[in-house]
Amino acid sequence: MGSEAEIVRKPRFLCLHGFRTSGAILKKQIETKWPQSVLEKIDLVYPDAPFPAEGKSDVEGIFDPPYYEWFQFNKEFTIYTNFDECLAYIEDIMIKQGPFDGLLGFSQVCSVWLPLPRIEGAILSAGLPGLQAKGVALTKVAKIKFLIIIGGAKFRSESVAEKAYSPPIQCPSIHFLGDTDFLKPHGLKLLESFVDPVVIHHPKGHTIPRFDDKGLETMLSFLERIQKMLTEKQENELHCKEGALEA
Repeated sequence: MGSEAEIVRKPRFLCLHGFRTSGAILKKQIETKWPQSVLEKIDLVYPDAPFPAEGKSDVEGIFDPPYYEWFQFNKEFTIYTNFDECLAYIEDIMIKQGPFDGLLGFSQVCSVWLPLPRIEGAILSAGLPGLQAKGVALTKVAKIKFLIIIGGAKFRSESVAEKAYSPPIQCPSIHFLGDTDFLKPHGLKLLESFVDPVVIHHPKGHTIPRFDDKGLETMLSFLERIQKMLTEKQENELHCKEGALEA
């Protein structure tokens, strides 16, 4: 019975919040907008980033503190501070609270100035599979198998981007792009670094959107596909284990 229960477990996602927000804020945003028909098909874990916010949060007055940030950076978002510490922190969470099958990333942006630094969660989630494949991040945990990216973009540090996006990322991914999101061009550029990405377009701006009928159908189809992949992988592992015991 234990093996059977393990086989049918839901995909488990580590959810990375945006710059100077928190896991609790991301949880509230997702769980008040996404229907149970989606939420019941995935397990979501919402950690806080490792560093307390070093400045004003764009969500002050909208969501309560405390606020956190994943790493620090220069104005152009090309030089990062505490980036390795951030990667080690995420890996430690995945070891202690895993296993995880995928990452979900979102960014909360209220300011139109210097927008890219505000989307740490989405940038991290989209770039980590490539960094993991190159052996520069998450080397102690299982391969990231799935991605959910809401309002994504790419790293602008050349040294990081070279490792993160070349070759293109092959794991199944679904991307949310808002028609009125001023960061949409960055999200479209990110799609070029993925193999066969699934895209949900919505009429809103930079936000976690509610689903219309078409978007919900696309999301449920994606979740059904990754659940099938996960179940098949676990069944194969179980059969191999049983075969080894019989031998």
